[in-house]
Amino acid sequence: MKILGIETSCDETAASVVEDGHLVLSNVIASQIDLHAKTGGVVPEVAAREHVLKMLPVIDEALGNFGFDDLDAIAVTKGPGLISSLIIGTETASVISCVKEIRLIEVQHIVGHIYSNWLNVAEPIEFPILVLTVSGGHNELILMKGHGEFEVLGETLDDAAGEAFDKVARLLDLGYPGGPIISRIAVSGDEKAFKLPRAWLSQGSLDFSFSGLKTAVLDLVKNTVAARGILSAKFKADVSASFQEAVCEILATKLMMAYEKFPQIKELHLAGGVSANLRLRELIEEKIAIFKIKVKFRYPRDLKFCTDNAAMIAAAGYHLYKKNPKAHKRLANVVPSANYAL
Repeated sequence: MKILGIETSCDETAASVVEDGHLVLSNVIASQIDLHAKTGGVVPEVAAREHVLKMLPVIDEALGNFGFDDLDAIAVTKGPGLISSLIIGTETASVISCVKEIRLIEVQHIVGHIYSNWLNVAEPIEFPILVLTVSGGHNELILMKGHGEFEVLGETLDDAAGEAFDKVARLLDLGYPGGPIISRIAVSGDEKAFKLPRAWLSQGSLDFSFSGLKTAVLDLVKNTVAARGILSAKFKADVSASFQEAVCEILATKLMMAYEKFPQIKELHLAGGVSANLRLRELIEEKIAIFKIKVKFRYPRDLKFCTDNAAMIAAAGYHLYKKNPKAHKRLANVVPSANYAL
């Protein structure tokens, strides 16, 4: 079953053809990073206009030698995300569905990230699965009991980890997007240089909070500028390393806390943009070894499947369709939504 995936939730215009929910036949992403680097973040109206320009060329490139008649369905991101960006993708998918009479499958963006761990993976994935999703706009701990069966165990109460990375990078004048830059600079820094706070919240809580950590970095930067007048390269590296260690420690520890509550878990999955962070992967693997947990730990096999892409949307669409074929119609019209409910 070949599915065309379309993703426009934020600032990536993406299209992909995926077969049987795992085999990636094409994966095209038109990034807007250079455009939004000028403003240090995504401007919704600018992103939407760029989607209009790139949407059809990206789909044409993704289809390659395939035609619409070769497709069994289209899967499109319904939300959450920037509504002005989502409209471009959902309207495009809806028009193609109506004109070509192709089945249309709505996919929630976070669910798409969860299915990034199925891409180019041939071996069976066993349920139940404990999933940690970490991106710029969301943070969740999810118990996945089966395809399309999700129970949210914890989520961010304020800033998501990826957003905190971007804002700390801006405070340090490092550029955009913040995650990759901080990760790179942190290699030469000392993670013990600054004692930054960890918000564990109430005892046993699986929720996340990064606003206090971000504020602590802000105060540190202000005090340093007041005392020295500048931020040295060493200061930036040490703050980056200390900040990254605090974020990764919180994420990895909460994942282990969730496992203790659900020891029947067969696999641990990491997904979302921040799943590309090597220190986070390393810390989770360290804790798995320390606690002698005998589960399969997965994260996207390719870094391009960590950030927003359409292959994950197509993969999610396949499994959602297989679970309930009657729910997905031909000649469909998708209305975008900012709802975070899975």
